[in-house]
Amino acid sequence: MFSTRTRVSTLSLLFGQLELVYHASVRTIRKTHGNAIIGLVLNIMQTAMMIIVFYVMYGVLGLTSMRVRGDFVLYIMSGVFLYFTHVRALGAVAAADSATSAMMKHAPMNPIVAIAAAAIGTLYIQILSMAVVLGVYYVGFNHQIDIEYPVAALGMILVAWLSGVGIGLIFRAAKPWQPEIVGIATTIFMRANMVASGKMFLANSLPAKLRGYFSWNPLYHTIDQARGFVFVNYSPHYTSLMYPIYVTIVCVMIGLIAEYYTGRHVSLSWGAGR
Repeated sequence: MFSTRTRVSTLSLLFGQLELVYHASVRTIRKTHGNAIIGLVLNIMQTAMMIIVFYVMYGVLGLTSMRVRGDFVLYIMSGVFLYFTHVRALGAVAAADSATSAMMKHAPMNPIVAIAAAAIGTLYIQILSMAVVLGVYYVGFNHQIDIEYPVAALGMILVAWLSGVGIGLIFRAAKPWQPEIVGIATTIFMRANMVASGKMFLANSLPAKLRGYFSWNPLYHTIDQARGFVFVNYSPHYTSLMYPIYVTIVCVMIGLIAEYYTGRHVSLSWGAGR
């Protein structure tokens, strides 16, 4: 007949959601492999293999003259690290648990927590992988790694991550409407960034008639600006620091609005006819 209602403060709710994000992030990290250590090692090996492949390719094709003056391996790393951070954040957010997934049946869980967990889990793995790869390179190959502005370079990694999250939000919101088409579009966009990201060349050395094919991509600007912070001998002239930030803000806002709209209309029966 009588009931008591426990009043929960806003601060308690905030800490409760942060704890939920933490546990969901751990679950997201462990989804790639049952053993967290093996999952991290696989991620490190993928990053190291791409660095080795680009190093060999530059040497075989004789393209070393196209790089910036400085550490050649660090030049390759500056592109590969940001590329992986961007595309993996995009892919993780686009594939995060939707409103109709089994995890959403648990009361505290919600789509925002799933998105935050996917994004934070990806950032954690990428930062750890980059630290390990740089550590191995420093200990085993080059005992002097010079980064002109390390804090600003780390900031560019965060910008690459946030831009991936923003674009991933748009793909995620569109996925329930046409899962097959959006899944293909996501894959094509991620594969296109292998070239469109500009990690294989310098924006300053790119002919003017080709810049238009790359300047739309926020990752292209982010990688070029990052190289300006990493190398003392390179100053970006044809890319903008604010462009990827503006694009990220716009994509996040559009993605959140689209996610809210999709969440109000999505139904388990949508996929029944497929």
